[in-house]
Amino acid sequence: MNLFEVQAAFRSNIINKQQYIEAMHRLHSQLFEYAEFLKGTEIGQIDILDGQVIMETRKTGIKILCDKTDQRIAPIEILNFGAYEKADSTLLFRLLEDHMSIFDIGANIGWYSLNFAKAFPGTTIYAFEPIPATFAQLQANITLNQATSVRPHNFGFSDREGLLTFYFDPRGSGGASAVDLQGSGVAWKVECAVQRLDSFVARTGVHVDLIKCDVEGAELMVLNGGAETLRQLKPIVFTEMLRKWAAKFNYHPNQIIEFMAGLGYRCFVGREGRLTELKAMDENTSETNFFFLHGAAHASKIVALT
Repeated sequence: MNLFEVQAAFRSNIINKQQYIEAMHRLHSQLFEYAEFLKGTEIGQIDILDGQVIMETRKTGIKILCDKTDQRIAPIEILNFGAYEKADSTLLFRLLEDHMSIFDIGANIGWYSLNFAKAFPGTTIYAFEPIPATFAQLQANITLNQATSVRPHNFGFSDREGLLTFYFDPRGSGGASAVDLQGSGVAWKVECAVQRLDSFVARTGVHVDLIKCDVEGAELMVLNGGAETLRQLKPIVFTEMLRKWAAKFNYHPNQIIEFMAGLGYRCFVGREGRLTELKAMDENTSETNFFFLHGAAHASKIVALT
């Protein structure tokens, strides 16, 4: 029985006071178990408030409001596996400089945006998240962390503009995509606004130095919609590429590598704390996150990290 069921059993005289105390103690003991469990993770603190659970990272002090239905939210991933994309994040942050302008495309609940803001107070982060429910969590986390340099936008990017159907499963908000990736039939259909990256940059005049792109298979469409921005501004691009998700959109990740090469970019993966160039992805490629640096514009960073 859970807390509420045990309490109801006591109030209904199904169990006596001593049985109630013992049953509740067994349940409450999980609090102390968590206190020990945290020692092996990068989560340093869990706050239990009225109707809320907030987890705080050990080193950076980032606070994340947790959704009880989301099985893959960043703090839960850290509890499960000790850290969250640590190796790639370390390399990414070595590529960053203060006062950069960053686009977080597929911001989800704001994990990367908040960490960018914390590590580099002079940066401006534009966080793009199309799913309304997830966007509300993003806004809540920005407020919770007083991250005034993060500017949230409730739309996504693609190679066209208008409304696009997304498939969203609250059990894994980070898996929301413009196709039903899992094919389980349980994902909700949500109509969301999308823009072209080129149109947004042209309309707002915003400069971008780094793009983090994680859109569950639609990365090629986002980059195609930002070809002119990539050509002119030459931002660093940190993007996810998975063969299985790309296949759902009828392309192969090598098409992204080829597209970016046509704009002067080289593709790298992180291995043993350094950048290793990847000419093409094959069935033996195990990495899921990739770095694209422009051969000329980022030459010094390439030399420093390869």
